[in-house]
Amino acid sequence: MKKYPLNRRLFLRGLGGAAVAAPFLPSIAERQAKAQGAPVTDPRRLIVMFTHYGCLTNRWFPAVSHGPLGAADYAATNLAPLADHAAKILLPRGIRAMNQWHANNRNASTAVGQGNDPHTQVVGSYFTCQPVTPNTDDPFDLNNTAAKFNALPIGRSLDHIAAEQVNAANGGTPLFMRVSGGRDNNQTGISFSAAEEPFPGIGEPDQVFSSLTGLFQSGGEVTPDDYAAIKGQSIVDLVKDDLTTLEGFDMSASDKQKLAAWKELLHTTGGIVTQACTADQATALGLVASELTRGGGGGDNVAGKVNATMDWGDVFNALAALSAACDSSRVIFIKYPGNYVLRSLTLSDGSAITMENHNASHRINGAGMGGNCVGGVMDILNTIDQFYAQKFANLVGMLDSLPEGDRTVLDNSAAVWFQELSDGNAHNLNNLPIVHAGSCGDAFWTGGAINVEDGSASLTPGDSDKYCNGQDNIPIGEVDSTGTAEGTAVAPINKYFCNLLNAIGVKADSSGFATVGGTEEVTHFGMFDNTADFFGGASAGDPPVINNPGQFDLKTPPV
Repeated sequence: MKKYPLNRRLFLRGLGGAAVAAPFLPSIAERQAKAQGAPVTDPRRLIVMFTHYGCLTNRWFPAVSHGPLGAADYAATNLAPLADHAAKILLPRGIRAMNQWHANNRNASTAVGQGNDPHTQVVGSYFTCQPVTPNTDDPFDLNNTAAKFNALPIGRSLDHIAAEQVNAANGGTPLFMRVSGGRDNNQTGISFSAAEEPFPGIGEPDQVFSSLTGLFQSGGEVTPDDYAAIKGQSIVDLVKDDLTTLEGFDMSASDKQKLAAWKELLHTTGGIVTQACTADQATALGLVASELTRGGGGGDNVAGKVNATMDWGDVFNALAALSAACDSSRVIFIKYPGNYVLRSLTLSDGSAITMENHNASHRINGAGMGGNCVGGVMDILNTIDQFYAQKFANLVGMLDSLPEGDRTVLDNSAAVWFQELSDGNAHNLNNLPIVHAGSCGDAFWTGGAINVEDGSASLTPGDSDKYCNGQDNIPIGEVDSTGTAEGTAVAPINKYFCNLLNAIGVKADSSGFATVGGTEEVTHFGMFDNTADFFGGASAGDPPVINNPGQFDLKTPPV
């Protein structure tokens, strides 16, 4: 092997012990100089909160659907907890999710989705935009348990598609956290690592926290000047090519020992340095030992106190914020449970909720369609809506409290609250309630609402309050009337998913679908972007049919 003269000085440049051998190899010195002279991009992240069964839409949406929104606009709604964050909030309006169940899903001329189940097919298709299998075209095929209860989507979900590229360093897996700790079933699960492969995620917060402690910076806070010089630089990625070449050189035993020690140091301190990944920051977020294990009066209760000060939802919020600050994951999902009693929430009369959230969404304390309104059910739904809004506001506040250079972690993220349905009684997927926080490095405009369907500033908020406020019954034929009329607010959610993927740096191949090694913008997502095309299941179309490719313009402020 040809011998090369080597400079035997190890140049250590440290932050928490991180080492770069800049003078050790000329090519590394050149590359580092270029990096220091060019702008470095902070990590871009997707952080999702997901809740089931929709909301009281006319109490949820601000009056303006296209234009700036201030604190007062939110204060008049159930999104009031977000009022203080109005400048960093975007409401993308006019969107529909895919594969809606409906009693008319019997033939292609009237269907708006498959006939499996009002929840099984919806959650299966929500983040996949893929049909579920096995399929049934009969919405009342109640004895077909395989199709109704066990159907699964035929493709991966958004979290896995995104993480495959932006979480490559940790196996391409998203951080998916179940707030209740309980496992999901096929009527509540939303994450799929492959076709017909549900992804369970993590239900215990101490598992997440323990994985972060080895990433904490030591020796005090990173200064803004330090951070500006090294942000976003992976030490291992910076030198790995030269390291491989160097290991093949003929060198002295002393240099081999130095090289081995240096390589080990890179492996132990080689992550991307962030400004807020410290034990002190974890404590400031409330992540202390007493909060991280289930117990006390609220260990199995999402809304209840656990052992100290935070409820269980905020424990997972804090873990999401800290995971983002430590750059341990750039795709983070926080999922609240379905079929669950939020028993620690207090109603307006001082009593506690005793009704399961699914049964309450039907207004009748059961899963039927229409019937006798249960007394106080609208108070229950209103209380649940306000609770979820507060949880998302707390998440946004935590992300915005974490510095990242001259911005915050929130500014470099897209934090989105998605809901399974629009109105929980009508089970409609059009006019979907979505709250987006953070510009994700200026990929999104924030400070108001953008109606992606037609730019109208007066898009309907739906009519969730039509029945049950006076305890009047819901006629069987009037279930749909609490939702938004079909044909209104139906811009495909696929396009918004393209926005999110592009914002965090996911790339596509020439087809427009996200692909490892791609170099193009993502323009296609899922199998169908017209909910009616889902009728018939997977056999309805191959190859995929995306009628409206590309992403929404969510960067231009509305006028």
